[in-house]
Amino acid sequence: MIDHALFDPATIDAETKALNAEIIAAHAAQADPWTLPIAEVRARRREGTKASPAMPRSARAEILTIDGPGGPLTLRVIRPQGRFAGKPRGAYLHIHRGGWVWGAADEQDPWLERIADACGFVCLSVEYRLAPEHPYPAALEDCEAAAVWLAGPGRAELGVAALTIGGESVGAHLAVMVLLRLRDRHDLIRAFRGANLNAGFYDLGLTPSVRLWGEERLVVNTTDLKRFADDYVRDGIDRRRPDVSPLYADLKGLPPALFTIGTADPLLDDTLYMAARWAAAGNGGHTAVYPGGCHIFVRYPGAMTERALELIDRFLMALA
Repeated sequence: MIDHALFDPATIDAETKALNAEIIAAHAAQADPWTLPIAEVRARRREGTKASPAMPRSARAEILTIDGPGGPLTLRVIRPQGRFAGKPRGAYLHIHRGGWVWGAADEQDPWLERIADACGFVCLSVEYRLAPEHPYPAALEDCEAAAVWLAGPGRAELGVAALTIGGESVGAHLAVMVLLRLRDRHDLIRAFRGANLNAGFYDLGLTPSVRLWGEERLVVNTTDLKRFADDYVRDGIDRRRPDVSPLYADLKGLPPALFTIGTADPLLDDTLYMAARWAAAGNGGHTAVYPGGCHIFVRYPGAMTERALELIDRFLMALA
């Protein structure tokens, strides 16, 4: 049961309110990304902007290349240090955000370093092909290939047993789709012990919270999410097919999941609906709702972010 008080504006703390106002103002002060060439938007994202600060790249990261459906597939690997150095407890397959259009495997290294060191997991982030150059199902096929490799030869190569998966926004979408493909195409049901799903985009036909959000860009807005779906899925494909939008899939037999969402996220309904269906399928897990949290609020330092990351640590630790 979700506490309805979480949705009361009075529960939003001053730090979160100030952060959201800063993000909205920063986006309003810069060019609309849809008016710029896609290569320029990707470059700006990598460099970081006031609205979307870049995360530092890890000096510890290694590059691993495996065979992929579109050619060599790169996995960015961050291994544990400290008490788990040389003796990992498991692996975490990470799928990055960016609307299937932007983003890269090296844009969230601090999160992966934290999971590696706190949980003892070898973290691997997939450098999947981006739309619109590579539309559906290219990104999914790349992530699927990475998961199949990890569940097979990757275990021995990395010296791990327990496998987990997760991602943010479209990364959470792709993580769920990968779990479904492992179950349905590879007979690898429960190959992964759990899923860390942060603000997933699970209905490409757009849930009510996405449709009703409007043009205020608190990280993303209605136009952004619609354009992401348009660039990823070509015309003529039903956006609510179960193999496109996992909200409509048979979810039985999937592992426990931690769903993380803020109440000031256009994708709020996606998480609430998916979490309810996940529970109804008997998969287990937990839904964490954060008052006033914007889309992927954990990318911005603060007390709420720290609480959310600590819960993610505890969830993943319990899976190894």
